[in-house]
Amino acid sequence: MERRTTRPASGARAGHAGSPGPLSRDIHWAGERRSAIGAALLFGTALFALDAGFGRLDVIRGVVWTGLAVLLFVILLPPRVSTRPGLLTARGLLLERSVRTDSLVAVRWSDGVSQRMVLRDTEGSRVEIDPTVLVRNPALWRRLDADTRASLSRGTLLCGATALHELAERIDRETAQRVFQVSGLR
Repeated sequence: MERRTTRPASGARAGHAGSPGPLSRDIHWAGERRSAIGAALLFGTALFALDAGFGRLDVIRGVVWTGLAVLLFVILLPPRVSTRPGLLTARGLLLERSVRTDSLVAVRWSDGVSQRMVLRDTEGSRVEIDPTVLVRNPALWRRLDADTRASLSRGTLLCGATALHELAERIDRETAQRVFQVSGLR
């Protein structure tokens, strides 16, 4: 019998890719990907139809419209977030970034057009995620919460307890609202 070995995925550090324990993924990512594809196709089709309707469609304009539709898809496609015990990974179209959640140094909010949560670990790795991913996926949140508690108990988490507390309150509030809606009390 041969012994099978697995190699870490590209972008993953040795010793972290094969972390034992269950893998949790964003359960809404596939729907968001379909929405990004649909929006890009609709946009590209509208550009082609308008240009053809005015009689100006040629090869160069077709390539430009296709490029714009692909660019819209790339912009709209969210990263796929997954967690294992001690590891959070955000996988984009081209890049995969991982952070050790059991040895976090900082957790902070990054405000802008859309709010992001920035996580940094002791190895210098950095991941930005949309906090709504954690709100909509209880398994991801539970794993991150357990690992950040480990970071707090080890003393590695120097800044960010407030950001995590705010996120926990938001998740609790939205969970309570969902329970009331399902039970008919709201």
